[in-house]
Amino acid sequence: MSDFVGRNRLWARLNAAVAAQPDHLPTPIAVVDLAAFDANAADLARRAAGKPIRVASKSLRVPALISRALATPGFEGVLSYTLREALVLHDLGITDDLVVAYPCVDRGALTDLVASPAAAGAVTLMVDDVAHLDVIDSVRSSKAVQIRVAIDIDAGLKFGNQHVGPKRSPLYDTSAVVALARAVVARDGFRLVGVMTYEGQVAGVPDDVPTQRAKSLVVRRLKQASMTQLDVRRRAIAEALGPIADLEFWNAGGSGSVEATAADDAVTEIAAGSGLLVPGLFDHYQSFSPRPASYFGLRVSRKPSPTLATVHGGGLIASGPAGADRLPLPWAPPGLHLLGLEGAGEVQTPLTGHPAAMLAIGDLVWFRHAKSGELFEHVNDVHLVFGEEIVETVPSYRGLGHVF
Repeated sequence: MSDFVGRNRLWARLNAAVAAQPDHLPTPIAVVDLAAFDANAADLARRAAGKPIRVASKSLRVPALISRALATPGFEGVLSYTLREALVLHDLGITDDLVVAYPCVDRGALTDLVASPAAAGAVTLMVDDVAHLDVIDSVRSSKAVQIRVAIDIDAGLKFGNQHVGPKRSPLYDTSAVVALARAVVARDGFRLVGVMTYEGQVAGVPDDVPTQRAKSLVVRRLKQASMTQLDVRRRAIAEALGPIADLEFWNAGGSGSVEATAADDAVTEIAAGSGLLVPGLFDHYQSFSPRPASYFGLRVSRKPSPTLATVHGGGLIASGPAGADRLPLPWAPPGLHLLGLEGAGEVQTPLTGHPAAMLAIGDLVWFRHAKSGELFEHVNDVHLVFGEEIVETVPSYRGLGHVF
């Protein structure tokens, strides 16, 4: 089935699912195609080749979807993006295996953690500096509750003075990692249980963009060089940490690097989240075929001309460096495009392309967000679709009253 036919069928299917609802759904109408979601989850597990996948909750932000992923064989635990979020997921009973991917300096959340032996036993905090330990110690009067911590290590590619990759941890050399590890195990009330090396320059960068052949070739070479260098570095760090602590996990990778990361013997688990929903930025990877699973619908509210259709809202712009790739994609019906001078607006978004002429006021247009998870910061309800039916409506974090 061609992409054109598939997207037209998607348009008809999602429209039918919405039309069958007894109440008029407010826009933006956020939907997740469960068949695609489940297929993506199974494919991620296959690509991980037996290593467990930790769900990156930042890429979902819907408790029901996190639980659905965890119910898939091959998925274990959650990689959360804030401590407060981890505490909520623990309270909801989603999982008792939570790793916070970023260092926490939220003293209120840390106070709640150290006051709860159950939460402290389920949550692992990320550190890359002794100062992070100091912040934790500043909120507790007793060391009776032991705090689980993991060390975040820079996984970027270095050649000469150049560094390619996310600017995260200051820890790169083995000696610096060992020094912090020794500081953790020497400090009362802390337990070193894991390590994280996120190679974002491999996992999060498209490498097979049809309109950027030369750039894609360079990206693929940089990815290969990065994984080769990382394999050596991780092995050396693992050997150095062995006598210091008995680690429970070594987390690494992402949806775009599952196979390559899983092949590294030092790594015990893979982080993945975007590969479950496959947003616009994940369309062009050599390592997997995209199955988009997440959409938002907007209604045509005006027709400025016979060849234009304007939908109400639409300005759901993704985080990261400002550029056209951060804009939402008009997806169904196929053939619609944003206007270069207006883009996606907060209150209205004009669309051009051959389908615009046939769209009438009140019709739905379906978009894909550029990044996974961020769509659900804009809606309270997420409608889970199977075939032509909304089978369940579930709350997002926002719908539960949470903003992390």
